[in-house]
Amino acid sequence: MSRKAVASAEIAKLLEQQRADYRARLPEQLTQLQKLADDLALGKRRQAILEELHQRLHKLAGAGGTFGLNTLSSRVQSLEQQVKDWLSDPVDTVDAAIWRSFASNLAQLRELMAESGHQAIAILPDATEEADEQAVRVWLVEDDPLVGRELAQQLESFNYEVCYFQCLSDAEQAAHTNCPDILIMDVMFEQAGENATKVLHRYPALKDIGRPLLFISSSDDFQSRVRASRLGAEGYFLKPLDVPRLINRLAEISEKRKQPPQRVLIVDDDTVLAEHYRLILLSGGMEVEVLQQPEQIIDRLEAFRPELVLMDLYMPEYRGQDLAGVIRQYENWAGLPIVFLSAETDLNVQIQAVGTGADDFLTKPISGTHLLAAVRVRIARARQLSAQISRDSLTGLLKHAAIKEMVDIEAARSQRIGKPVTVAMLDIDHFKTVNDTYGHAVGDLVISSVAMLLRQRLRRSDIIGRYGGEEFAVILPECSAEDACRLLEDIRLRFSTVHFNHEGREFSCTLSAGLASSRELPNHGGAELLVAADEALYSAKRGGRDQVQVA
Repeated sequence: MSRKAVASAEIAKLLEQQRADYRARLPEQLTQLQKLADDLALGKRRQAILEELHQRLHKLAGAGGTFGLNTLSSRVQSLEQQVKDWLSDPVDTVDAAIWRSFASNLAQLRELMAESGHQAIAILPDATEEADEQAVRVWLVEDDPLVGRELAQQLESFNYEVCYFQCLSDAEQAAHTNCPDILIMDVMFEQAGENATKVLHRYPALKDIGRPLLFISSSDDFQSRVRASRLGAEGYFLKPLDVPRLINRLAEISEKRKQPPQRVLIVDDDTVLAEHYRLILLSGGMEVEVLQQPEQIIDRLEAFRPELVLMDLYMPEYRGQDLAGVIRQYENWAGLPIVFLSAETDLNVQIQAVGTGADDFLTKPISGTHLLAAVRVRIARARQLSAQISRDSLTGLLKHAAIKEMVDIEAARSQRIGKPVTVAMLDIDHFKTVNDTYGHAVGDLVISSVAMLLRQRLRRSDIIGRYGGEEFAVILPECSAEDACRLLEDIRLRFSTVHFNHEGREFSCTLSAGLASSRELPNHGGAELLVAADEALYSAKRGGRDQVQVA
């Protein structure tokens, strides 16, 4: 059994134990509620009792359904709404008989404790599961051999392991014993005279392969795109193909498997329920922290840097809206997704809550499957939006401003932890000649190939940016100048072996690089390291190009 499977099994046991512990503690919770209701009927401290009842009933409504007591949860929600109505009106106007009736209804909750509802925890496959270091396996299905072989050759130049099929039946046969990482196929097959999205249904092994699917086509009509969408296509590219864009899409799909775990901060005063949600999200491969001291919210955001905050609406001292408003006051966290998770069922209250700065509202009780899916999708969309803002459209690398900001951040971090950071600048030699000779589309392909090579050869912790034109910037945290030099030499040599083809003409390019390390330049900040690396780069250019120089 894999480590991930073992971890999932352990989490499942913890969730089951948590369910049993909750049911064991429930009688005491109901006893405390009953005492409050009896005091209410006697006219004792009505306002204070109603406020405490609301807090306790709100927790019970959410937790009961979460742990399989759905009927009890539904009944509690009705009682909670009754308490909310009393809190909004002067309590002295309520007839004593109504107080007694409320206490009687609350006492009946004990009869629902024996409910045998059992909510299974369904774990969705983790889309960001760490990938191995092998080349990405791409299956290409294209009935035009000229197009197919040329595209296969270009994909192989980017270190993809390509298996080319001229017909679907061959790919179907292969799918019984093997499986690609990504499937690319033409929408139309002239020999068959049928649309591939229809033909695909006759090949169940291929249709149910469970891998990202990209379509290439000469048709840009709406119906073709709809059929591709229904098959779950993650991309649709028109012929003649813009290969750099296709390469970038492949890179995005491949890198999803290498992305760091999604980070979630749970803010909830109900310790049992917060731990339950933490375990659910952990089972989906996420990193999760729980905060039960709302006044520490900003400090925790800075330390943990979550990608989503999952927050209860009602807490003893602060409302969820209060905390959302505080978070939005900080420019750094203005775009942080905030999702309320509450037993509140009043649609008007939900709408009002979302209007205070939250992005979504989920209602307790919520299944593990629903919670995982909602959190994953929200974080994935936030990551995608962030990438569109800060990343270059051609290469997918950080833009000029973003990489300069990261240099400052990493230089400061280097000083703080006492470990070196190395900054490198790279440039494609004689790139203007490539553009003038082969055209800008081929030039874009060369630029994309450098970006791809950098992503493949650098660590996940390294930071890469397109500094401008054919120039790239790389930040190597906790890396000495010697190690960085060896790494860049390897990248330089590998790039020189990549061959490009255009209209039957083959050519290759070279790289020059310069680097600067904080260990050798201890008084340099981020911007100064960047300047030093740039000067080293131009020293490499003046020295004959196709080499690495150290500042």
